[in-house]
Amino acid sequence: MQLPELKIGNKIAKVPIFQGGMAIRLSTARLAAAVANEGGVGLIAASGMSNEELRYEIRLARSLTDGIIGINIMVAAKKFSEVVETAIDEGIDLVVAGAGFSRDIFGYGKESGTPIVPIVSSVKLAKIAERLGATAIVVEGKEAGGHLGTDTSVRDLIPVIRAAVSIPVIAAGGCLHGQDIVDLIKLGANGVQMGSRFAASVEANSAPTVKEYYLKSKPEDIVVIHSPVGLPGRAVRNPFAEHIMKDSWPIQRCDNCLKACKHNFCIIRALTRAQQGDVDTGLVFTGEYISRIDEILPVSEIFRRLKEEAAVAE
Repeated sequence: MQLPELKIGNKIAKVPIFQGGMAIRLSTARLAAAVANEGGVGLIAASGMSNEELRYEIRLARSLTDGIIGINIMVAAKKFSEVVETAIDEGIDLVVAGAGFSRDIFGYGKESGTPIVPIVSSVKLAKIAERLGATAIVVEGKEAGGHLGTDTSVRDLIPVIRAAVSIPVIAAGGCLHGQDIVDLIKLGANGVQMGSRFAASVEANSAPTVKEYYLKSKPEDIVVIHSPVGLPGRAVRNPFAEHIMKDSWPIQRCDNCLKACKHNFCIIRALTRAQQGDVDTGLVFTGEYISRIDEILPVSEIFRRLKEEAAVAE
């Protein structure tokens, strides 16, 4: 299959691939711009960034590409609205919002003309999102990494949600190869979002030890933890994950970053430790099938292989 273009509002992605917005700081300007330069949609993970840092990353991405650049932000973040306003003020091409659902965000989109793309995991939320003004939706299944909204496979969700809405549907979760993209498009998706494949890329903004940790992961190493956000989250089993699955991890200092926090551990600091290379006491979020990746590749090579695989897919 020759992969189709993907239209989101007045923007057209030549390749129907969203790069997952992986926080904290795995998805920054360098990765987002590399994806945009290949014709996909590059996302900067805005969660945990200050307004100044976010402005810097958006401007840096703009200097590296004239492709489509968006942000991904957790609805659960206390500064959610402030982050969205900052990104829109910087002229961001689109906003992807997950880890919760916000009705307010659609007002910002209508006022500025910025496409709003919520992450949903049910027919009900997909319909609500379309009614409120979503330009597109990311439909995330149980195979995804990070915070999870369902225990249903994306391959089961896509057909029923495609039948329920008329806006573009982006499939997320378990998509690593060209055959996966073709399968999901045939099920009704207009495009896909890929996180794990780009987490294991040269341009991902994480320490080399984290990328090597992904490559060493086996299927039995992937676990689900309970996040302070109030949602389950998929991660690689390590000493930290083992600990928090049984007990809490005392918070030494609270930055009051979430609207509502379970306080079983500090997710911002845990994800930051992982991003900086601490694979023992950091939270290493990942998708269900990370063990199927065995190489760290440049984004350009990832796209080349995806298109080549898709071309011969059945």
